[in-house]
Amino acid sequence: MAYREPFERVLSAAQADTPWAYEQLYRSLSPSICGYLRLQGVADPEDLTSEVFLGAFRGIRSFRGDEAKFRSWVFTIAHRRLTDERRARGCRPQTADAELGDIAGGDVEEEALRRLSADRVRSLCAGLAPDQGDVLLLRLVSGLTVEAIAGVLGKNTGAVKALQRRGLCALRKTIEREGVPL
Repeated sequence: MAYREPFERVLSAAQADTPWAYEQLYRSLSPSICGYLRLQGVADPEDLTSEVFLGAFRGIRSFRGDEAKFRSWVFTIAHRRLTDERRARGCRPQTADAELGDIAGGDVEEEALRRLSADRVRSLCAGLAPDQGDVLLLRLVSGLTVEAIAGVLGKNTGAVKALQRRGLCALRKTIEREGVPL
């Protein structure tokens, strides 16, 4: 994460209810959180990302730890909100059609490739056991450590490593079966 100030100063300022600190924390982590939620098939990932940060900022005064622990803590909140949304829908994540909203400005080709990539990752993870997909998305897309993922999912590190290994093996078989060109 890139902060204009040292993380410890940003965290202290946020715990003192300083607006610029909230903004820095949000700007540094929200793209990763939103991407994780989008790849999990959340209907409105931007809205759920906002809910995640509202929850994090409500509880930030009680947080103790370094930057890595903060990242893990926020992803734990995101995963719990995701679980709540899945329960509310009463089913496993659905693979939503590509967003149909207008692309305001920007590079249309780049946006199309980003959406195709997200759809591809989502479809690959949909073929995995739910826990395997969660581990791979948290590890590869969100960049969390095995230890952090264990904390997010409430599992031990050995279980996370096993889920990661099995998930990667399953993905390899899928990709080999499809004959993906290099």
